[in-house]
Amino acid sequence: MAEPGPGGEGEAAPPPPKKRRVAGGERYVPPPRKLSTGVSFGPAHFAETSYYFEGGLRKVRPYYFDFRTYCKGRWVGRSLLHVFSTEFRAQPLAYYRAAARAGRLRLNEEPVRDLDIVLKNNDFLRNTVHRHEPPVTAQPIQILVENDEVVVVDKPSSLPVHPCGRFRHNTVIFILGKEHDLKELHTIHRLDRMTSGVLMFAKTVEVSKRIDEQVRERQLEKEYVCRVVGEFPEHEVVCEEPILVVSYKVGVCRVDPKGKFCKTIFQRLSYNGKSSVVRCLPRTGRTHQIRVHLQYLGHPIVNDPIYNMEAWGPHRGKGGKIDKTDEELLKALVEEHRSKQSLDILGISEEDLSPSAENKDNSGDCRESVQADPINESSCPAEGTEDPKGSTEDPKEDAKDPKRHDIAACPLSSESSLEALEKSKELGSCENPEGQTEEKGSEEKDPLCVECRITRRDPSPKELVMFLHALRYKGAQFEYCSKMPEWAMEDWED
Repeated sequence: MAEPGPGGEGEAAPPPPKKRRVAGGERYVPPPRKLSTGVSFGPAHFAETSYYFEGGLRKVRPYYFDFRTYCKGRWVGRSLLHVFSTEFRAQPLAYYRAAARAGRLRLNEEPVRDLDIVLKNNDFLRNTVHRHEPPVTAQPIQILVENDEVVVVDKPSSLPVHPCGRFRHNTVIFILGKEHDLKELHTIHRLDRMTSGVLMFAKTVEVSKRIDEQVRERQLEKEYVCRVVGEFPEHEVVCEEPILVVSYKVGVCRVDPKGKFCKTIFQRLSYNGKSSVVRCLPRTGRTHQIRVHLQYLGHPIVNDPIYNMEAWGPHRGKGGKIDKTDEELLKALVEEHRSKQSLDILGISEEDLSPSAENKDNSGDCRESVQADPINESSCPAEGTEDPKGSTEDPKEDAKDPKRHDIAACPLSSESSLEALEKSKELGSCENPEGQTEEKGSEEKDPLCVECRITRRDPSPKELVMFLHALRYKGAQFEYCSKMPEWAMEDWED
């Protein structure tokens, strides 16, 4: 059974919409085309939408986007209706009926009018959605070094490295391609969305492999700086507590004997009476390693949106003391952010929290993009972890699941309103995104998209900054550094 391959982002060649007579009037399914590997993002992807700046934030105008997948083996012989009702329950069936009526569901490039159609091997499914991206800080990406081999940037906090989840245009890769014409870059290491600092890309496969070898030989030195709660000890502190992933979806970890070995060296740089600036030297590259070890030591990062929350209890997880089950902890974290209307900071949406979301085996609501780029959008790497290309301070990617799906941008509408839309004759197709204008606020309102009818509180730029910064990366023949962040200055006040 053909699973979604590693096809190029937006370049995966679907079966041609060719019709052919077959015996007995059976439906013809064209054979899948070979996916071209190594295709990078290009002008067509960058032109999907535009962005604007407002209130210290970089905002992307909503746009139409196709999520595509080949038929899974377990779907063969089942109807689309059955697949939607059993595997894609985050959306009610009325949504898919309305989407089919609007021409947004296509099978082998033919509009799906009847959800009772039975799926066959190599069927190619396309689902067009109205996509909304969360805002990120308006701080520009500073290019530290650019030569024939590498591009090194100072990544702002809140920006994912490359497309994942609800983020696509608000990512480092898209901004570098769209604003600096830097394309076909190879990721050497990754940083968590909320972590700022030195981020390296190779311009060629050869350079990428050379630096990969240094990573495997543990020749890559990494230095971070952060601001933590309280007076950190003056002497050097070495933490070797093992770390376990609690949830890939929410991106939460904790110290646990069953976790993976970790080692981080800490050294206090300054103390202002309330908080301390600490140098961090991670010797391994586990999920959220620096953040989890600091929490365990009783000095979480001042504004850490996960590990310095009330949900961890009165001790904020110090010494590994939580007094909650993993399920209770996750629920408390989600509720705390929900009450603050800040789920986007966790990188999740209300849709991800639907009861069936955890049981969808990462197959996605026909939203799984067929990619063929070293920067695979469907793998959600911006929230990664232990990277074969180097340590990151990210969640989720420890799953190492090449089929990890994109989180859709269209939350649920009510069953009743969708039923009404389904019966409405005014519901039009949305297949031509080129019609969007460049004027702020002029984007088309989509009748199926509940996001279009919701007014969300924008985060403040301050909320999108976490005091953890990748200060220096040093290899056998290179050393790249950024400036010390303003919040890490000795005379900085909370």
